[in-house]
Amino acid sequence: MLSSSATPLSHAYDLAMLDLDGVVYVGHDAVPGAPAHLAAARGEGMRLAFITNNASRPPAAVADHLSELDVPATPDDVVTSAQAAATVLRDRLGAGGRVVLLGAEGLAQALAARGLEAVGVDDEADAVVSGYGPQVPWADIMRAAVRVREGLWWVATNTDATIPTGYGVAPGHGVLVDTVRRFTGVEPVVAGKPERPLLDETVRRMGGDRPLMVGDRLDTDIEGARRVGIDSLLVLTGVTGLPELVAARAAERPSYVGLDLRALTEPQPAPEPSGGGWDLGGWRAWVEDGALEVDGGGAAADWWRVVAAAAWEWLDDHGDPADTTGVTVPVDDER
Repeated sequence: MLSSSATPLSHAYDLAMLDLDGVVYVGHDAVPGAPAHLAAARGEGMRLAFITNNASRPPAAVADHLSELDVPATPDDVVTSAQAAATVLRDRLGAGGRVVLLGAEGLAQALAARGLEAVGVDDEADAVVSGYGPQVPWADIMRAAVRVREGLWWVATNTDATIPTGYGVAPGHGVLVDTVRRFTGVEPVVAGKPERPLLDETVRRMGGDRPLMVGDRLDTDIEGARRVGIDSLLVLTGVTGLPELVAARAAERPSYVGLDLRALTEPQPAPEPSGGGWDLGGWRAWVEDGALEVDGGGAAADWWRVVAAAAWEWLDDHGDPADTTGVTVPVDDER
């Protein structure tokens, strides 16, 4: 169940590992209030690291985007799945390792920074690395897939099934990974969330003694944090809504739930069990005959917390998510 913190999270943790899209920004625009909330957390001594599964953009481009949104950042504050993949490759191949590159500029720069040589699909190579790259020719993908099937070691930056674009949600690198996996019968080493390399790379570089993962996706951000044994904060400014929250498996459940990044500078109360339901801040939630019920009034964030507690208890006991038909999500008037 949810954890509690009597002090603001910016006091309880020294490093916030922030997912980007859906947490800090959505597309080209900042999440409302995010710059001010992050500035407040920094002002209370919390270090910020910006981490992303997107391997296409170099850290400098990500830092420039953040700075344009009034979230000051340098390339050293950004950790990408491309960098994590390059570290995985360097650890096995050493400097000078030759790697077939299927990806964009962010991945090319990451390889070069680790002393690896990017080569073409027909060149002598020690490995192949793949990442999101909309300009990668299908012919190169085909040739690399054949080489993987023949035994060439394969590292994938991430397995995200979707990626947000200006024209809507589009297929992500995970679709390519799945295609090559089914063709070759080979499982790649994956660097991005929810696997360990990206989060391990962030902690190693940023040096946090008490890191906190902050994300909007249960199956990457939150599950990744649980795999490496660190606490996590789910914010509700991205892809996770009521249906996803009530259906969260144990491996996908966050330590804390907040509406947005203001939660970093606030205490985090946890619901208490009472009489077959869960209570917090004037709200009470329970599941009756498979249907989620909520009553009372109070802060919107507390509503989400009691709902999570009641829904997860039901899911663990019965195996199926609670029915949320007819449940009205409260409007937060303070944000």
